Amino acid sequence: MKEDFIAYLWKHWLIKARPLRTISGEELEIISPGRENYNAGPDFLAAMIRIDGTLWAGNVEIHVHSSQWFLHKHHTDKAYENIILHVVYIVDKIVCDEKGKPFQHLEVMGCFDPSLMNNYDVLLRSRQWIACEKLINLHDPFILKHWLYRLVIMRLERKSQEVYHYLRYFEYHQEKTLLFLLSRSLGGKANATAFGLLLQRVPYPVIVKNHDHLFALEALLFGQAGMLQRIFTDDYPQQLQKEYNYIKKKYTLPPILNNEIWKYSRMRPSNFPDLRIAQLAKIMHKCEAQLYRRVVNANNPTDIQHQFVQSASDYWTTHYRLDKEAGTQKKTIGQHAVNNIIINAVVPLLFVHAKESRGLKTTDSAIGLLEQLPAENNNIIRRWRQIIHSVDNASITQGLLELRKYYCLPKKCLKCMVGHQVLGGNRGS
Repeated sequence: MKEDFIAYLWKHWLIKARPLRTISGEELEIISPGRENYNAGPDFLAAMIRIDGTLWAGNVEIHVHSSQWFLHKHHTDKAYENIILHVVYIVDKIVCDEKGKPFQHLEVMGCFDPSLMNNYDVLLRSRQWIACEKLINLHDPFILKHWLYRLVIMRLERKSQEVYHYLRYFEYHQEKTLLFLLSRSLGGKANATAFGLLLQRVPYPVIVKNHDHLFALEALLFGQAGMLQRIFTDDYPQQLQKEYNYIKKKYTLPPILNNEIWKYSRMRPSNFPDLRIAQLAKIMHKCEAQLYRRVVNANNPTDIQHQFVQSASDYWTTHYRLDKEAGTQKKTIGQHAVNNIIINAVVPLLFVHAKESRGLKTTDSAIGLLEQLPAENNNIIRRWRQIIHSVDNASITQGLLELRKYYCLPKKCLKCMVGHQVLGGNRGS
C-alpha cells in the first residue's frame, strides 16, 4: 500500500462505504476533497466534510498508517495543527492536536473497490515500455487526446519558465534571447550547452554592427568558439583567423571557449558544430537583426521556416569541418532541423510572448503552430507509434514526450488521465 494510492482514492471520491464513519463512530460525509497541495504542508487544502451534521472546512492529511504522523514529524510543525481529518489505510495510533484532543480519523481499509488496488499493482509491476502498453488502446481515445493537449500546455508552461530565465539573463532583450534559444536548438543534445555558452561570449552589439558582413559574423562566431586557435592549410580558415584578430582588437571581446567543449562522436556530419556555426552566421546575416519581429509577426509556419532554411557559405559546400575536405554538397539546414528549431526555440518564446501580450495574442496560437508542424521522428516517438496510431503532428509528439518522461517513467499512473481510466477510477468520478 502506498500513500499516493490513498490520496488518489480521496481525490477521486473512491472511498465508498455507506455510511462512512470516523473511527470514533461518527457519520462522515465528504462534501469536497479539497485541492491537492504540491508544496509543503497538509496533502489537501480547503476540503469540506460533514461530521454528524456539523460542517467542517479545512485541510486533510493522508497516510498509510496513522503513526506516520510522528515519523514525518508533523507533531512539531504548526502547519498541521488545524487539520479537520486524518485519512489513513490503517489506524495504528490515535493522533492528537497540541491540546491533547484526538483528530478525526478516517480508516479506508475495506472502503474501496479492491479491483482498483489490483489494477494499480499490475501497473506498478509492469516491465513494459509504458506500464499500460497493452491496455491504453482499450479505452476511449478522446481521453488520451484531451490528456495530451493538457500535457502540451504543461510542457510549454515548464519551458516558458526557462525562457523567462533567459530573458532575465539577457535583460529582457527578446532578439538575443531568441538567438540563444535558436543556437541551443541548432547544437542538438550533444552541443546545446556549448552553443549556449558561445552566444554568451558574443556581444549582441557586435552582431548588429556586422550583420551585413557574413564573413565577419563567421569569424566572430568561430573565433569565440575557440576553433581558430591552430594552424590551418585551407585559405578560408586562415582568412577567418585574420578577420577574427581584427574584430577581437576592435571590440575587446570576452574570453573564448575551450575548443574541447565541442562534441563530434557518434554524430552525423550534417550536425557537426563547425557547419552549424556557419549556418548560424548565415541566419544572423539574413535576418538583419530582426529575427524576433519576423517570427512573432509570421502568419503561418512556412513564414517562420523561411527564416531558418539557410545555406552555409560556399566553403562549406565541400566541408563539414574546418580544414577537412568532404564530398561536394550544398549545406542547407534541413527541414527536420528547422522544425526542431521551431518546436524547441520558437514555440516556447511565442508562448511567453502570448502570455505577455495582454490579449493581443493567445497561447493557443503557439499550440496551433505545433499542430501545423509534422510529427517529430525520434526513438521515443517511433516507440510510441507502435502503441498508438494517431501520431500526426508536433503537438501530439510533444505531449507524448511529456507523458513518457514525467508520468510513464516515474510510474505516476495515479496522476495520469489514462492511468485513471486503466485503473477503473472513472467509475467513481
